[in-house]
Amino acid sequence: MLAEGLTVELKRQVVDDIRKTVVAFANTNGGAIYVGIEDNGEVIGVQDPDEEMLKLTNMIRDAIKPDVTLFTTCMTEMIEGKIVIKLAVQKGTESPYYLSAKGMRPEGVFVRQGPSSVPATGSAIRKMIKDTDGDSYEAMRSLHQDLTFEAANKEFNTRQILFGTSQYKTLGIVNEDGLYTNLGALLSDQCVHTIKAAVFEGTDKAVFKDRREFDGSLLKQLNEVYDYISQFNRTRAEFSGLHRVDMKDYPADALREALLNSLVHRDYAYSASTLLSILDDRIEIISIGGLVKGISFDDIMLGVSMTRNEKLARIFYRLKLVEAYGTGVPKMISSYDDYPLKPKFEVSENAFKITLPNKNAISKKNLLSDQEQVVIDQIEKSTKISRKDVENILQISQTMSGRIIKQLINKGLIQKVGKGKNTAYSLVK
Repeated sequence: MLAEGLTVELKRQVVDDIRKTVVAFANTNGGAIYVGIEDNGEVIGVQDPDEEMLKLTNMIRDAIKPDVTLFTTCMTEMIEGKIVIKLAVQKGTESPYYLSAKGMRPEGVFVRQGPSSVPATGSAIRKMIKDTDGDSYEAMRSLHQDLTFEAANKEFNTRQILFGTSQYKTLGIVNEDGLYTNLGALLSDQCVHTIKAAVFEGTDKAVFKDRREFDGSLLKQLNEVYDYISQFNRTRAEFSGLHRVDMKDYPADALREALLNSLVHRDYAYSASTLLSILDDRIEIISIGGLVKGISFDDIMLGVSMTRNEKLARIFYRLKLVEAYGTGVPKMISSYDDYPLKPKFEVSENAFKITLPNKNAISKKNLLSDQEQVVIDQIEKSTKISRKDVENILQISQTMSGRIIKQLINKGLIQKVGKGKNTAYSLVK
């Protein structure tokens, strides 16, 4: 007598519940479903085998994705003198299989546990996807298939680049079976990854002034976060003689590249949000995911690029958001060429942190060497100073005195007045 177990299911007749069992067998170790046998093993047979087999095979073909029919065999058997239907299901090669009406979610994906077909956990579904699709996160099938692309459409249309179903496969948004990939999910309006931003009072993280969380398509997040930061990127006016010089707290190039870096290079296999902190003297951006295997921190500083999310980077490049691979870090550093403090990059095994100093927050006088401070103090007393005065006051060589004067000019603290023998230096007001 047949009995239900890990690889055997008994059904009195063809019912919708059989779909769950087929999915479970295909996702686990295969099995057989017998139609025409009661749960207790009593054989009652099937009155119209051909009709029931047609109904059963149509149900499997129409209700389960990916197509599992290649892994099923439907036949009749004679048991105890009665005709029953045996549906043999092999373990499929494209798991997770799921009920198309429910999607690739626990309520649509089933596995076999003993004599029962039970919903798979989220982690079990992700493992099945990884085992089937490989380690490339972007190319794996998305757990969510009900996706829309309003924000992405807007971005592509603004840049006059085609973005429709015919481009989805080329870009990697859908796979060969027409299913949305994780890359598609990242660009979709339903993207589950977010950026959490906070503005703090002062130079520590004790008192919040404002906080926001940005969600939706990564393209939408990029635009919204940049606009948000821009509200706090103040402009300070300085005068060099009769000329007014406006200087932003943060160079636009540095902000842009830091944001792009956090989006393109983060590890989306983890659900933790990217963290953005705005303080009086700096901006910090922490993204999940350390360096890509095979590349070192020194390589990054030299401009070497090895992208974790190649397809995403390619799309950003296509949208002209990224000018060229490997230029982000050097561009951030070069945007601070006129400032004594530079962007700071910190890497751990699972995170990457970028700190951009506020150019207008720290008094340049606080960044002076002892010798530079002596020169500034002397100018404040006597209004102006010559190179010879610097040489005498500091008891240094002509070359060294010229170097100190040049450093103070580069820091925007002093300016040249007069010509020839009358050349002197005064404070920049």
